[in-house]
Amino acid sequence: MPGRTGAGVRSEPGEITEGVPGVPGVPGVPGVPGTSRRPGVAAAREVWSRDFGLFFAARAVARLGDTMLPVALAAGLLQHGYGAGAVGLAMAATAAAFAGLVVFGGVIADRFSTRRLMIGADLVRLGTQALAAALFFADHVVLWEICAIGFANGVAGAVFQPGVASTVPRLATDIQGANGAIRIAESAAQLAGPALAGLLVGFASPGGVFAAHAATYAISALCLLLIRLPPLPPGARAPRSGSHAFRADLVEGWREFRARTWLWGVIAVWCLYMIAVWGPSVPLVAAEVVQQHGPRAYGLINSALGAGTVVGGLIALRLRPRRMLRAGAIALFGFAAFPASVGAGLGVPAMAAGAAVAGAGLSFWGVMWATSVQTQVPADVLNRIHAYDVAGSLAMMPVGQALAGPAASVLGTDHVLLGSGAVSLVVCGALLAVPAIRDLVRADAPRREPS
Repeated sequence: MPGRTGAGVRSEPGEITEGVPGVPGVPGVPGVPGTSRRPGVAAAREVWSRDFGLFFAARAVARLGDTMLPVALAAGLLQHGYGAGAVGLAMAATAAAFAGLVVFGGVIADRFSTRRLMIGADLVRLGTQALAAALFFADHVVLWEICAIGFANGVAGAVFQPGVASTVPRLATDIQGANGAIRIAESAAQLAGPALAGLLVGFASPGGVFAAHAATYAISALCLLLIRLPPLPPGARAPRSGSHAFRADLVEGWREFRARTWLWGVIAVWCLYMIAVWGPSVPLVAAEVVQQHGPRAYGLINSALGAGTVVGGLIALRLRPRRMLRAGAIALFGFAAFPASVGAGLGVPAMAAGAAVAGAGLSFWGVMWATSVQTQVPADVLNRIHAYDVAGSLAMMPVGQALAGPAASVLGTDHVLLGSGAVSLVVCGALLAVPAIRDLVRADAPRREPS
């Protein structure tokens, strides 16, 4: 592997260096996932341990808080005389900082203790959200201050997110099962978060939602602090120092990313997906359903989408395809039902059914994709590869969202949504048409002896 130097096992504070009971590991290399003597065998006991349970709780609680934030921002800024543009600007400040800096966060995560970085990022967001809560409680709300807080949150998120990819394989030998469990928790949080935020706004104030959001980061940081991470696999190189080394690590991450056709191929196809499918579908579905059927119908359809993602996660816990990306791409065909059912002007029950099918397909694809990245990429570059993955996946979403309005004005919302459904099918076909994507065999698949 180009760029890999040195040997031995890199450890960090809070890690264990010997196999101990209760820590994920398998016979052969204690504490190092992915070295089982029985390839392809995955059981629930290989997922659930004390340490993975803590990580699971950290992700679930933090996700719950994140889904509350849009409600708090919208309600709080509107109450203080700002319009929808201000709400979008505040959200964009976070998104821009995250998307622009996550690649650098990947380099940092590969050079330092990922656990410490994640805890530090949570503590930063604890402070910023507590500050936002104080501003709303004091009725001192200035837009640039809220945007600055959002930007700081985005920076912290860019430092936090790359470490998620490398932490899962170190805590569970059944990486697919672990990703499925996390996906289910995040989907459940997506369902519960906005409703909880609405209750807090009604009974307290937007400041109460920000305070609750800050508390979720405190819980996440505490859970991460209590985790005992096993060491990185043998052969993971020690971090280099200096600004030149930082640039070299950034370049090395890009080289490793380009070296895997299945990896950059999916991201390239996903850019089209974000521009023509996901980007326009989210705002146009909301506008079309609310105008035609009211906000309650939109809430029902959103709930159906969330319920579908839970089902997709549950299926991913059970189904173990040999070619994961092929299976995920086939499942992703179901997403076309979401924009197409709305664009076709079907009734609310049919749109809800389409949303549920879409959620299940998207969730199953997400687990297959995350597991493929975490098992096919060497541990010492995984954080950087994941950062390029996240940055590439998100880069085109604002473009799709920005083009949604003009396209709907020219073509009509229904035609744009029907087009999005058609492009969704094209995207799945493109994923299946690339041999490197279609034929990628899971890393833990048993070897087939030649006949």
